[in-house]
Formats: sequence, structure tokens, C-alpha cells
Amino acid sequence: MATKSRNVISTLVALAAFQALQAAPARAQERPLLGFGAESSAAQLAAEARLDESVRPSNLEEWMERMTREPFYVGAPYNYENAMFVAEQFRSWGYEVEIAEYEVLFPTPLVRHVEMLEPESFVASLEEPEIPEDGTSGVAGRLPTYNAYSADGDVTAELVYVNQGIPRDYEALERMGIDVAGKIVIARYGGSWRGIKPKVAHEHGALATILYSDPRDDGFFQGDAYPKGPYRAEFGVQRGAVQDMPLHPGDPLTPGVGATADAERLTVEESPTIMKIPVLPLSWSDALPLLRALEGPVAPASWRGALPITYHVGPGPATVRVHLEFDWGLETAYNVIATLPGSEFPDEWVIRGNHRDGWAMGAADPISGTVSMMEEARVIGELAQAGMRPRRTIMYGSWDAEEPGLLGSTEWVEHHADELRQKAVAYINTDGSGRGFLSMGGSHTLQSFINDVARSVTDPQTGVSVWQRLHAARSVGGARRADDGSDITISPLGSGSDYTPFLQHLGIASLNLSFSGESGGGSYHSQYDSFDHYTRFGDPGFQYGAALAKTTARATLRLANADVIPLRFSPFVANVKTYRDEVMALVEATREQTERRNALVASNAYTLAADPTKTYVPPEAQDEVPFLNFAPVQNAITRLEASAAAYDAAYDAMRTAHQAAATGGDGDSGDGADMGEHGDVQRRLNAALIQTERLMTREDGLPRRNWFRHQIYAPGFYTGYGVKTLPGIREAIEERAWDETSAQVERLAGTLTGLADKIDEATALLTG
Repeated sequence: MATKSRNVISTLVALAAFQALQAAPARAQERPLLGFGAESSAAQLAAEARLDESVRPSNLEEWMERMTREPFYVGAPYNYENAMFVAEQFRSWGYEVEIAEYEVLFPTPLVRHVEMLEPESFVASLEEPEIPEDGTSGVAGRLPTYNAYSADGDVTAELVYVNQGIPRDYEALERMGIDVAGKIVIARYGGSWRGIKPKVAHEHGALATILYSDPRDDGFFQGDAYPKGPYRAEFGVQRGAVQDMPLHPGDPLTPGVGATADAERLTVEESPTIMKIPVLPLSWSDALPLLRALEGPVAPASWRGALPITYHVGPGPATVRVHLEFDWGLETAYNVIATLPGSEFPDEWVIRGNHRDGWAMGAADPISGTVSMMEEARVIGELAQAGMRPRRTIMYGSWDAEEPGLLGSTEWVEHHADELRQKAVAYINTDGSGRGFLSMGGSHTLQSFINDVARSVTDPQTGVSVWQRLHAARSVGGARRADDGSDITISPLGSGSDYTPFLQHLGIASLNLSFSGESGGGSYHSQYDSFDHYTRFGDPGFQYGAALAKTTARATLRLANADVIPLRFSPFVANVKTYRDEVMALVEATREQTERRNALVASNAYTLAADPTKTYVPPEAQDEVPFLNFAPVQNAITRLEASAAAYDAAYDAMRTAHQAAATGGDGDSGDGADMGEHGDVQRRLNAALIQTERLMTREDGLPRRNWFRHQIYAPGFYTGYGVKTLPGIREAIEERAWDETSAQVERLAGTLTGLADKIDEATALLTG
């Protein structure tokens, strides 16, 4: 068998070489791929053609069906079985596989009870019933509906409806004269990450928080409810974690260090991220009697959902008891780490990840992304076995314990932080994916790179590239001209998936990719996120799962094989200038709003304009907004813009020389295959490029949350997942902390100046 295998591989290598030679003349008039010389670009394109032929949607369907037969949350027996299954697959594809284990806090409920005592008696069912159309909806071993990292508690109090339970909602309640101190609040999902809601409720003195899914947001108001359609049924519940992740993600007991068996741990009481009040999610059918029993002011129009009631705010007369108790035990998280060592640069790592654990059946979240990553890895493994081994090391992380708060990836990153700082080139993340349009988020230094990747992948429904389809959608939406072929601006990343520790903590350039927009639904984090639901409404036929595998495989291989790491800095600077303009405009808008508000307060206008038959508490005057000096940031951006333009121009000149050499013109191609005498310069150049994203971080992090170190992107303190760009400055302005704003301006200026110095170093190496 060994002789036969060698013969097959030799034949495949010869075929690949022949295809590459055939492809080179056809591509000769085209510019090389970003980061590649002419010859290495032709070889890469030949590999991508092989890749496209090898991807099989049937594999994705087969693996999803197998992995979603039983619940696979952290600590579940089937979660371990899935980890071993994934590890076995990677080994069969030629990868070196390690199971990285971490002991993480994962509380599970012992007591869950929500009861209305007044004005009538009602006990919430807290159940998701089996339905005949969903084959796994009644499977044994599932987690009950709950919020992980809620506090224990048994409280009884009047109920208050707080809309989405975010800070502006409490400002509106204050105008109504309603205080939630000593009350239980009920909030609908939406507006921010769920963990923000009990955090803000606790800050206002509430005793407990009830969360519910309103049908306006993901139920019958949006379309037919499950099982007829994809949207959340009346008894569907959104599980989820509620720790204070804007402080830090990962294991709540081991902040900043890997949660190994012998790690020092905080107590549950000492952990700053565990919620201080009880929290529990309900279906809308369980929430309806509670909301219907509320009186008090009618809720503002924007607070009203789609239930057949008049939405009142309260407090009361609904009086509710919430009783929760948890088992605060540790569970083992199993990260599957699969490595394909690089042929030339084994100490430069391209890392690719998707989590593997789910709250219940987890078909869309996360297995739709997991099976795409597995198919990508299978094809790349095949190419390596056929002689096309990547130049850099590729590492795959099948992360465990993402759902409770990015535990698996965060603990691995914290555990290996020093090595990752030295070796990680980039991180590519996927999570749940569906059908529709390519979603691209990430570091703006990778913006041109991922646009080029998207231009080369065919959309399975229309036959154009996934880039063209996304561009068309943006044009129809008015975001750009239909004839504008410039790069699509990718979204900055906040948090919510496993890119967070790589990007936000260590400064590793990252991408987050998925397809969405045509697979809407309400199965998220419910028992009905199942194989049956996904194959009917998510991605029937797994055509977009295959497209995702082709997209991420290209991105992974191009990063692993590029002669020069394919970063572009002018798009980064353009986005930073936009963020600078936003924060400067925010100061001016805040000043104008403050002046107007104070004038209205002084003239008693708020009180005179209010309905005298209703309770109204006018706002108080605010301190004036000082004039702030943004010159340090302005000057640093001007310097950075010049450095970025010089690097990009130098790279373009080199790229043109490659093209000229490939077409017989003058110039030295300097291709990666012929760079032996320049190998040391190449390594030093790539080492400098790797460090550029690191230099966007500061060791002492952001104010009041030093785990988050990136100075350009961070999740918001009161958004949870949603991004705040230039977060140190932006959040200081939002908090009206003017001295802090000035300090953060100076701090960002220093960060950008240091980045410009590193880009200048890279330019000198490139031109030298």
C-alpha cells in the first residue's frame, strides 16, 4: 500500500505542476495575487482550482447530521464524542492533532422557578416542548432553558418592563418617574448583548432580570413561526451566558491565564464578571401573562412588541417571584488543535478557528461553520499530501466552550500568549453561517486581501462572484454606486466569537467570515436549532457552506503561501480617519446637545411641554463640554498616512515588476521561488508586518478593563458584542470624562506613531 500511495502522490504532484505551467501563460497579463510573485501566484491559483473541484457539499451534510444527534454543550458526553470525532477526521487528513484541555467554570441550574403572585396566579413552564416536525426536539440530555453565570437568588418584587434594558431605556424610565430599585425587571432581547441587560439592571438597583424573546424581533411578526417557517415559535427560548464579558471573556475564575488544572482560581464571589442578580430567559408565551398584568404608563411606541396587549411599564401590580439555584462546578473543555507544519516557515502560524459546542442541538450555531471548516481542512490536507504543502504552518482550532463566553479559545490564547505573539500571522474565524451574502469583518489591514479573495469565489445561486453579489446588495441599499469597483469596506470587529482573544487581547490581525441575509429565523440558542430546521431553512443543499469553505480555504492558503504577508495600510488609515472624524463630531454634537438641554432646563421648557396629568421628571442641567485638543491624533494620522502610502507604493512597484518580468519586460521578478539570496530580508520584512497589528495594542489595556488591549477596535462597555472604534476616546466622550478623553487622545497618538515607525521599517526592507 505504501508504494501505491507514493505512486499516486507522485502522479498528483506531476499533474499539479503541469496545471500550474498551463495556468501561468493564461495569467501572464494579470497582476500577481496580493503578496505573491508571478510564478508563486500561478501556482496558488492552480491549487485553488484544484480546491474548488474537491469541495463536496455532501460531506457537510453528513457531518452535521452526525454531530447534531444529541446535545453537545460543555460537559455533555456527546460534546466529548464530537471532539474525538473531529480529532479523528483531522488525523485522517494528515494533521498533527492535540487535545488541549482546560478546566472551566460552567454552572448548570438546580432550581428554576418564575411565578406571578399578584394580581393573578401563574407559573411559567420554562419548557420547550417536542414537536413532530423536528426529530431531535425531544431528545434526552438537553440543557434546560437558562442563562449561564446568573447569580443564585430567591426574590419577590413588583415587575417593571424596561424595553431592551440598555442605558437609554433607564433614562426614559427616569423621565417617567419610575425607579427600578427593589424591583424585578423584564426586558426583551435585542439592542445589545444579553449580558448587558442584567448588568445595567443591577446598576440601577433591580433585584432580578427576566429576559424574553418578543415575536416582533424574531417571531411571527417577521414571518411564519417554526415548524411552518423559520421564525421563533411561541415556546422557543434563547439560552445564553450573561457574565460581564466587556470586562474580559473566558473562564470567570482565571482572568488573564489559561484555566489549566493547576491554575490559581478566584472564588465565584470574587469573580468580577459573574452577575450579581438572578437572570432567566423566557419564551414569549411565558412572558405574555406577566406583561399583560402590568399597569402604569403605556410604554413608548418604540418599546412595543408584537404581543396582543397594550404594553405598560409598571411597576406592578404584577408581583413576581424568581428563584434560581445553580451547581457551580468545573467542566473540562476540549479544544482540538490540528497542525499542518509549514514547509519553509514553520514558525509563522496561520490560525483558523470555529467553535464546536452548542447550547442545545446547535446546527446553525456552530456546526454550520464547523463542517465548512472541516471540509476546508480536508481539501488543504489533500493538497499537502499531493505535494502542495503550505509554506507557513496552518493550525486549526475546533474550540470548545465558546457559548458560555469564549472560554475554549480564550484559555488557549492566554495559555500560549507568548508564543502566539511571536508566531501568529493572522487568525481567520467562522461561526454560524447560512445562505445569502458574504459577511466580511476584521482588521482593516486585511481589507484589500479579503476583497481579492471574495472576487475569486463563485456565488452558488447567481454564478457571479460572492464579491459582485455583495457589491450589488450594497449598491441597491445605497451604500455605493453600482459601477464602483473599489474594495468593499469590511466591518470592524467588537466581540461575540472566538476572534476576540486573538485580536483584542494579543493584537493578531483577524477576519470573521460567514454567509447570511437569506436564512433568517428564530432558532438561535433554542432546542430547535436542529438539523431539521437548518436543512429546511438555513442552507438547503449546503451550497453556501461549500462556498464558505472555498472562501476560507483561499484566505488560509494565501496567507500561508504568500511571499510577503498581504497587508495593505492605506485602507486601514482611511478607516482610522473615518473613526477620528466620528469622535470629533461626537464631541461637537455632545456640546450642542448640552447647550440646548441646559437652555431648556433654565427656561423650564421640559416641564411646561409635558402632559400635566402624567408623572414627568425633567432632566437636570449638565456640565459644559470643554474644547478638546485633537491635534496629537491629527498629526499622528498625517504621519501614519504618509508611511502607509509609501509602503503601499513600494509594494505596488514590486508587484508591477513581477508582472513585467512575467510578460518578458524589464525588471527583476524577485519571486518568492527565486528569493534565496534575499531570504533573510524576506523573513525580516514579514516579521515586521506581523508586528503591525501588535503595535495597535497597549499592555495596560483600556480604562477599567485592561484585558482589552486594542486601541482601534473593542466591544463597547454597554454594547457587549457591538464594536466601539477608537474605544478609549469614544467611550470617554460618551461618559463625559473629559480629562480621560484628553489622555486617551495622547495615548492613541503614541500608538499610531509607533505603528508608523514599524511601517517605515517594513518599507525600508521592501525597497532594500
